[in-house]
Amino acid sequence: MNAPLMTTAAPMPGPCPVIETARLRLRPHRMGDADAIVESLTDYQVVRMLARVPVPYDRQDATDWLSRATSGITPDWSFAITDGDDVHLGVVAIELRHGQWHLGYWLNRYYWGKGLMSEAAGGAIERFFRRMPDAVLHSGAFADNAASLRIQEKLGFAIVRCGELYSRSRNAVAPHIDTRLTQAELRQR
Repeated sequence: MNAPLMTTAAPMPGPCPVIETARLRLRPHRMGDADAIVESLTDYQVVRMLARVPVPYDRQDATDWLSRATSGITPDWSFAITDGDDVHLGVVAIELRHGQWHLGYWLNRYYWGKGLMSEAAGGAIERFFRRMPDAVLHSGAFADNAASLRIQEKLGFAIVRCGELYSRSRNAVAPHIDTRLTQAELRQR
């Protein structure tokens, strides 16, 4: 008389898609992106704004990360931000961490200030919410990263908490601002 245990899996967004925006192509990563990732993440001005990236960053770090990002064993989306010539400009990722969806991103410093990250993150978020309309997307930035906070504000993210977060690259705890976004908030922008 024992009924089978019924479990329902949380909805997942499916495989990482390819997204075309006005100036960019977002595609799943491949192992051939390792050298471009290393080039970008050996720039301390880029990596100091990231919480989980070690300094120094080397090719083995890139291939370890790419092995996980390309394995298909996680529900995460990890996009290579590329231009028309398939040049790797940076990363925008939507990851399931501790039961919550998180947006993270970085861009090679040469491409800063051109509106590319707003375009890339906006494209990824819009596609994510098409597949996951009831999800809440979390993000944030270190308090001294005004550019990233402006991107999040432009995309509709709201500040939910100010706290501190350990940064591997800084080897220190730094002030951090946590943000969140729902599909309804995205539509209001």
